[in-house]
Amino acid sequence: MKFDYFYERAMKRHGGEQAIKQRMPQLATKNDLENVSDNQVLAEMTRCVFRAGFAWRVIENKWAGFEAAFAGFLPLYWQQVPPERLDELARDERIVRNLQKIATVPVNARMIVEVAEQHGSFGKFLAQWPSAEQAELLRFFKQHGARLGGTAAQHVLRRLGWDGYLLTPDNLTALRNHNLLDASPYSRRGAKQIQDTFNQWHSETGLPYSHLSRILSMTIDVKG
Repeated sequence: MKFDYFYERAMKRHGGEQAIKQRMPQLATKNDLENVSDNQVLAEMTRCVFRAGFAWRVIENKWAGFEAAFAGFLPLYWQQVPPERLDELARDERIVRNLQKIATVPVNARMIVEVAEQHGSFGKFLAQWPSAEQAELLRFFKQHGARLGGTAAQHVLRRLGWDGYLLTPDNLTALRNHNLLDASPYSRRGAKQIQDTFNQWHSETGLPYSHLSRILSMTIDVKG
């Protein structure tokens, strides 16, 4: 299905082309991504893990406390942090005291360190990964990280400025309503259908994947 249909629909719902352009996500350049610190990557992973299942404003309001409690999110430290340090954090009132989510930090830190050893930094790893293969990148996050399935990794990538789609409820509804998705979005079949659709739209329009994603969501609502 041609993306022009969705673009026209979004314009009618949200006040025209200029109004749509004002709502597009900001993208990082390749150089920007290469300069992202591993500390920032671990911080964003932790933020998105903790936001899952909570009102996002709860985590944002406590974020200064998270940064202090996790001492700058240095992956080299957190990959081998002793268990008693995690137990201390589970009693730390500066953060949300969820031990299961706290325990994701060492796992994700190890993933970051291992990737950085091969690529120079996690940011450089992301900078060379093509948006046309986002489904495989999401699979990598899920296999090697902790609690980075679902939309968590997608939000990490969006916050870092990597160009990709978000599988919001609005986007999934739009894809299903137009017979572009007939499987679970997190099955291999569903992931391929979604990736193929966005690849086709990107080829047609030249628009960034994150812009395609936002515009698609605006055919249903204002999220995405």
